[in-house]
Amino acid sequence: MQFFLILFPIFCIFIVGFIGQKILNFDVANLSKMSLYVLSPFLAFKTFYTHTLTSDYLIYIAYLIGLCFSLVLIVSIWSMIMKYSVKQRCAMILSSCFMNNGNYGTPVLLVFFGTIGFDLGVIMMVLQQFVMSTVGIYYAAKGSTHSDIVSQKDVINKVIRMPVAYGAFAGILFQLCQIPLSKSIMTSISMIGDSSIVIIMIILGMQLAKIKIKQLDYPKLSFALVTRMVISPLVAFAMVYFMPITPMAKQILIVLAAMPSAANTTLMSVQFDTNPALVSSATLVSTLLSLITLPIVLSLVGAPIPF
Repeated sequence: MQFFLILFPIFCIFIVGFIGQKILNFDVANLSKMSLYVLSPFLAFKTFYTHTLTSDYLIYIAYLIGLCFSLVLIVSIWSMIMKYSVKQRCAMILSSCFMNNGNYGTPVLLVFFGTIGFDLGVIMMVLQQFVMSTVGIYYAAKGSTHSDIVSQKDVINKVIRMPVAYGAFAGILFQLCQIPLSKSIMTSISMIGDSSIVIIMIILGMQLAKIKIKQLDYPKLSFALVTRMVISPLVAFAMVYFMPITPMAKQILIVLAAMPSAANTTLMSVQFDTNPALVSSATLVSTLLSLITLPIVLSLVGAPIPF
């Protein structure tokens, strides 16, 4: 029952976007551009400015990067075996290598691990934002071409033009230099940045309204889901075994690795036209499947089940 209570408001937002798109037929691409270029940089700035950096961040960022590229490698090997195009491979990477440890992960951790879990969840959310703002955008940009011959220079140029990472770096710089910001300025930054969270989820609902079930690529979707929901926590289990962190922190990292696909990846796939149908459907289906898979993972890692 706890899971349904956590998910209910999330799915309500998806439904609003779905219905709005069916009735009003919005330009989803322009809405995603607004969120990526205007709103998300403020969220990134606020996130990195308001969370104190510690030495633990180095351990956790190394873990996140290691997990991400382990999954990228697995997807890439599978894509080579199946002879998928660059566009298809990048869409599968967006679908399976980035987890929703923000608006989904943190409340789940609060329910099962208390304030300790929530605090670590917030740290991982901050670091995941950085990874998606760099690695995620790289693969979204790389998959934007319809040709398998991709110019690395063009891809890097697209990544450089994205302002989200600059918002994150600015937040880090302001924090390290202890540059104070007035309450009114921070309120404005928070209002703009926080609005991007809801808009991203609405855009996901809009994108789902454009999907035709018969046109879904079920083999690619299935592999992306297995990677996200099964392989990811197994890789995390192997990684945390060697990490110098507490047993509870290890449990939390494994649970976060089992979270569904991040909604931000839908935004990136729409903006760069990197097979948004596959990416958005993977986000929705993985969120639904998590009702089954997450209790199993929580039980296996020894977390108390409060229902």
